Amino acid sequence: DDPQFTDLIRQAEVAIDNGNLPERISQGSSGSYFVKNNHGTIIGVFKPKDEEPYGRLNPKWTKYMHKICCPCCFGRSCLVPNQGYLSEAGASLVDTKLHLSVVPKTKVVKLASETFNYTRFDREKTRAKKIVSERFPNVGRHFHRIGLPRKVGSFQTFVESYKDADFYLRRFESEPLPADLAGNFQRRFERLVLLDYIIRNTDRGNDNWLIKYQKPDLVDSQDTNDITDWGLVNRGSIDVAAIDNGLAFPFKHPDSWRAYPYHWAWLPWAKQPFSNETKELVLPLLSDMNFVQELCDDLYNLFKTDKGFDRHVCERQMSVMRGQILNLTQALRDNKSPVQLVQMPAVIVERSKGRVGTTARFRSFSDTFTQSFQEKSPFFSWC
Repeated sequence: DDPQFTDLIRQAEVAIDNGNLPERISQGSSGSYFVKNNHGTIIGVFKPKDEEPYGRLNPKWTKYMHKICCPCCFGRSCLVPNQGYLSEAGASLVDTKLHLSVVPKTKVVKLASETFNYTRFDREKTRAKKIVSERFPNVGRHFHRIGLPRKVGSFQTFVESYKDADFYLRRFESEPLPADLAGNFQRRFERLVLLDYIIRNTDRGNDNWLIKYQKPDLVDSQDTNDITDWGLVNRGSIDVAAIDNGLAFPFKHPDSWRAYPYHWAWLPWAKQPFSNETKELVLPLLSDMNFVQELCDDLYNLFKTDKGFDRHVCERQMSVMRGQILNLTQALRDNKSPVQLVQMPAVIVERSKGRVGTTARFRSFSDTFTQSFQEKSPFFSWC
């Protein structure tokens, strides 16, 4: 349903076949890879499911040791284990539905490459198949697949000329943005807030969202004396990209050890009320219960592709998201700021259990909803 994205994946597959293999990213606590095209240009980031922080084939042992040595301080008990790749794709889905345009397009794909982390058994089996296929072509024809098994994971298109938000946020302290760019950045920042709040992202520090900034300057001109013509001035631009959305869509609000707050709430831009442009963009959609249910249905169809899918757990995830949307719509109507938004009580909007007026999808849930507040708080609420 997306020819442009499909063509991007085909470029990646052709590049892998021709020896331009994905390159493992050194940062982070999981196995993630820069994927290139046939010219060696990075076109995306692939995160295999089995190489996630607590995945069985994660090539980086940091998270595994954390979980073994101090399980109370590491790991997020509010999240569905080992489904970060679905969360990445789900964040892109929400971004598209709400027309936020802050998440680079992300979908679930399958790729295979020698640079991915495989078990020794998989590598030896692949090697044996290649030998048999070369020596006995008639036998090799019957193999389902000769190469390494494809890995399922999230593929996010690569964004160029962006840097970690922390880099520019520090720079803006000494070099404030011009008025028009400051307004643009405020509105882009608000879209990031909307996304994170709706999906209840538990991992949004200043190192996993990006800023692209082009400083205003004068454009070269033959007539350097005439600088009053606005056509000769580059007004600059600024944009925001929300990456690393793998720790979102919890089935409950954090209530164990850590609170996992929204780190952008401490930034000065979070103290300003949401702009009218932001309200006009999302409030009509979020106020429509049919749209909210359609969003839940789309996420359900995405999450159910996982082998370990549990529809009851998915319904709990949607209950949290519906509560977030309820709080958000009220905050937008009341002209609140992002700081005031995150201070609102955590709400859960659950679908009432029953067998009346249901669809095949939610056979054990009715079409009525109940609203409740989460009373339990995490032990360390300050971090």
